[in-house]
Amino acid sequence: MELTADEIQRAVRAALDEDIGPGDVTTEATVPASATTCAVMVAREPLVLAGLAFAVTAFRELDPNLVIAPHAADGAHCPKGQVLLRVTGSARAILTAERVALNFVQRLSGVATLTAQFTEQVKGTWTKILDTRKTTPGWRRFEKYAVKCGGGQNHRVGLYDMVLIKDNHLAALRDAKPNAIAEAVLTAKLTYPELTIEVEADTLEQVRQAVEARADIILLDNMSLDELRAAVDLVGGRAQTEASGGVTLQTVRAIAETGVDFISVGAITHSARAVDIALDFES
Repeated sequence: MELTADEIQRAVRAALDEDIGPGDVTTEATVPASATTCAVMVAREPLVLAGLAFAVTAFRELDPNLVIAPHAADGAHCPKGQVLLRVTGSARAILTAERVALNFVQRLSGVATLTAQFTEQVKGTWTKILDTRKTTPGWRRFEKYAVKCGGGQNHRVGLYDMVLIKDNHLAALRDAKPNAIAEAVLTAKLTYPELTIEVEADTLEQVRQAVEARADIILLDNMSLDELRAAVDLVGGRAQTEASGGVTLQTVRAIAETGVDFISVGAITHSARAVDIALDFES
């Protein structure tokens, strides 16, 4: 997942329009137009950096003459106190862009930092951490980019780039023969032969049906550790396996040790907190 300069700029412009409206009345009332300053963006806690380009773009949108010097790169593990970026020039421009710049970096670094914590927990296994579609509306590509910065992998981006047959799809095919999974996989292969096909399985019988239907990936949903191990054995390498459902930092290692190929974690996007990053003005 790579972001383009154009999509970053569009997002930043929309955020600035939302924040500034007809004008930054406080800054315009109190800070002379001629005033200049230097400010540093600083990590107030250990974090994995993501989204610094959004901050750079926010400052540039307010004043292209600002001197901006990044001190870290996305994906970097930054200790508390590390300077992430230094910006010098118009005090008005820096003040007006400050909150938008911080919002992007704090939120995306929060996703990257939580993702890195999950990937650290499964280190030494072959299991990979995946994201989900449980993302902030309008921010999916940004958050999935942050997942990559944190060492995770992207699952499908949307409904269009992968077939994922879930329980409600199967419920609509309950009368299909020989079973709903076989029917769903067959029609998906015929309709979209170029796409990966994944099937959600709640039981070992559904796992067996998905293997026989030649699904590419089998999603093992909310299974116990014993069920996961049995499912991995049943699949026997004939498809990839993905565990999902209520995964936490406390449970992810044990899940990985069952031998699944992937663990999808909705929390890395829907529950990541914004990390503590400040913009400090130097005297």
